Amino acid sequence: MDALVPDDLWAVISPLLPPEPEKLKGGRPRASDRSALAGIILVLRTGMQWKHVPGNALGCSGKTSWRRLGEWQAAGVWANLHRVLLEQLQDANALNWSRAALDSASVPAKKGGAATGPNPTDRGKPGTKRHLVVDADGTPLGLTLTGANCHDSRMLAATLDAVPGLRTGRRGRPRRRPDKLHADKAYDHRRCRQECRARSIMPRIARRGVESSRHLGRHRWIVERTLAWIARFRRLAIRYERRADLHLAFTTLACALICRKQAKRFCP
Repeated sequence: MDALVPDDLWAVISPLLPPEPEKLKGGRPRASDRSALAGIILVLRTGMQWKHVPGNALGCSGKTSWRRLGEWQAAGVWANLHRVLLEQLQDANALNWSRAALDSASVPAKKGGAATGPNPTDRGKPGTKRHLVVDADGTPLGLTLTGANCHDSRMLAATLDAVPGLRTGRRGRPRRRPDKLHADKAYDHRRCRQECRARSIMPRIARRGVESSRHLGRHRWIVERTLAWIARFRRLAIRYERRADLHLAFTTLACALICRKQAKRFCP
């Protein structure tokens, strides 16, 4: 279990968990939250089915881990975990707000469900699209999910607004806006530039038919790398969850774990 939920990760997430419900007399003892979290991370990393989670080894069945995944998503645990880890990076001056990059990636949605749609790049099969904004070092800042048929430009504002406000250790409002935003030609619309400027962000969006596709690539590739990092979590290579909240929970947890790796990379 320690390999899946090391002490430093548990120290961050345990204060964010909702209190245990009152237990009625009789019945089985409640599985520990740490065991349930280990099952969730195991499924996220390996992509195994919930019924194959080794309950005897972890001390928690796959069904219990699945139930806690949804309960903690409803309680805002995964979003709070992502925010807390971002604040740790912020406190260590390891978030680079000088520029950000925005892009999306589509994955098949085998079982359909909410936030899915016909994927125009996959012969119209059901798919889900992840919209992601990262800082200049590839740390995931904000995330939204839509159907695969949603045009990228429609989600620029919502994805920017998904970045949580992070305290800076100084007086003033929490920071949540980068100085510049790099995006590809899919976002080449007047509306997208207006949405950036309304948030005091300088848009650096490639122009269709004017600028070379390679001109801004030295800044945009960083978000494509982070999307590839997310896809390395086997449960996220394909969307298996019918419930959009569970898929969002897994994706947010993956972003939080990437932030933890970034902290090990940049923080002494």
